[in-house]
Amino acid sequence: MKFWSEFKEFAVKGNMLDMAVGIIIGAAFSKIVNSLVKFVLTPPLSFLTNGVHLESLQWILRPAKTDGSGEVVKEALIIQYGMFLQAAIDFLIIAMTIFILIKMINRIRLKSEDTEDKTVPTPKDIQLLTEIRNLMQEQTNKQSDTPSERS
Repeated sequence: MKFWSEFKEFAVKGNMLDMAVGIIIGAAFSKIVNSLVKFVLTPPLSFLTNGVHLESLQWILRPAKTDGSGEVVKEALIIQYGMFLQAAIDFLIIAMTIFILIKMINRIRLKSEDTEDKTVPTPKDIQLLTEIRNLMQEQTNKQSDTPSERS
């Protein structure tokens, strides 16, 4: 019984739900980036390489051997370096896209946390923390202004 109550507490906690939302958004974002790479960036790259698709680049170490009827007796030995190049380019584009997205989010977050900037409304928690900080600074200043009694 204790196991189920612990599991229920774990599954219903905010962290678990946040993680689930993050995974779902990550999967959707992955589709967006994959379509960006496949349908927007790869065609111009293929055009620049005179119609050569990176995925089709390969190095044949040993061609396939067939018998008289055309049946493959021995499979070809092929290094498909084009698949590696395409995966590396995909990784770089995805990493750059995520970097730019996180940079934009951080800029927006920092701007929203700036209590001096009046163009963006300050979140309530930040506003309260700022007020508490200001009150504490005022109290510290008042204590340092009054002469302390020494015995």
